[in-house]
Amino acid sequence: MTLDPVLLSRLQFAFVIALHILLPAFTVGLASFIVLLEGLHVAKRNAIYLRLSVFWTRMFAVSFGMGVVSGIVMPFQFGTNWSRYSDAVANVLGPLFAYEGLVAFFLEAGFLGILLFGRKLVPPWMHFFAALMVALGTLFSSFWILSANSWMQTPAGYTIVDGRFMPQSWLAIIFNPSFPYRLVHTVIAFYLTTAFTVLGVSAWHLRRGRNVDVSRRALSMTVVFVAIFVPIQIVAGDLHGLNTLDHQPVKVAAMEGLWNTEARAPAVLFAIPDQAAERNRAEIAIPGLASLYLEHSLDGVVKGLKSVPAQDRPPVAPVFFAFRAMVGLGLLMLATAWWGLWLRFRRRLFDTPAYLRVCAAMAPAGFIAVIAGWIVTEVGRQPWVVYGLLRTHDAVTPSLTGGDVVISLVLYIAVYAIVFGAGLMYMLRLAKAGPPEHVESRDARLAERPARPLSGADAF
Repeated sequence: MTLDPVLLSRLQFAFVIALHILLPAFTVGLASFIVLLEGLHVAKRNAIYLRLSVFWTRMFAVSFGMGVVSGIVMPFQFGTNWSRYSDAVANVLGPLFAYEGLVAFFLEAGFLGILLFGRKLVPPWMHFFAALMVALGTLFSSFWILSANSWMQTPAGYTIVDGRFMPQSWLAIIFNPSFPYRLVHTVIAFYLTTAFTVLGVSAWHLRRGRNVDVSRRALSMTVVFVAIFVPIQIVAGDLHGLNTLDHQPVKVAAMEGLWNTEARAPAVLFAIPDQAAERNRAEIAIPGLASLYLEHSLDGVVKGLKSVPAQDRPPVAPVFFAFRAMVGLGLLMLATAWWGLWLRFRRRLFDTPAYLRVCAAMAPAGFIAVIAGWIVTEVGRQPWVVYGLLRTHDAVTPSLTGGDVVISLVLYIAVYAIVFGAGLMYMLRLAKAGPPEHVESRDARLAERPARPLSGADAF
């Protein structure tokens, strides 16, 4: 049996980045949540916010450490498995990755020590400032990484010299056509991932009558947030999809399961795509609906997969099913958010066992949706590593063999099983323990001042 180094390299990179992306999906939103808690603690002198901040900062520290470990492996792969890609795009993407390290990672690292270990040494306002800088660092990191990824999806501002991409306009490179849409959609997805984790942990404690005061406050705050931002995310996702239709119509055709270019294109609710036969099996569709929401006209013409040669089409089934998983989870999130808002308005948010069980079950929903979205974005880009310009099979290291990749993949799986397994177990223990009862800080009076009784309608 011949081991294909291209396929194995793709599987290895998918394995590494799929696990890594789960960590920024959590830490980006969590860092901003910690800023909110620290700010409310400084403004309101309420120990509940301090206890919540200490609890979620511990979770952030573990996730951040795991993210650093897993993040080191990704650039390492560029040299070992994707040397021709690295050589071709280095002059464009190298500076973007460098900016991420200089601007984002150094900012996070510079203030992370204060956030984690400085509570007894600095006043509350300084601790709040450190949390703010760490959160800004995570957002700057998202900015540069998503800019680089978006450039590979919609390249702009470059010229090609001797097979290498050379920058012509850095503004065009950084703010390439898909970047604003991808940035907004991804960052909101990260925030919602954190929010549903907070919902789930808080609901789990409330169901067991533990840490009731802090869990009620966290649940009440987060319900309001998700009720506002899930609809915003749906709109942002739709705008991102329309942008993708303009620049990557074949990806949208795979998402929709459309093979033929036609007016009144149907919205395929379910099907089993058969790529070899170029058709769907067991299809359930609504006629004309895809033209309506993609082209805003029932007579709008939507390009199908057959509009390009077979070698230029992505693997259809993974994109098709991942897109439906992402949309389905989005609708479940919307239902959960608005149900919680209605219960909060009726002052029954904390006393509805069914809702608390749903919140606990929805805790991993954001992570699954992020992975599904990543599959849609990256698998849907195939067979291109730089869309329309550099094919994936032309980006692999020439001397690489399938056996080399198998050995490294097995090692990665072993190391990641240890790192992620230990990290996940420890985080679950932290989540089960909940916020501390007492927190020592530089200002003991602020930490120990009793909180006023919490009503079911309180948001902050």
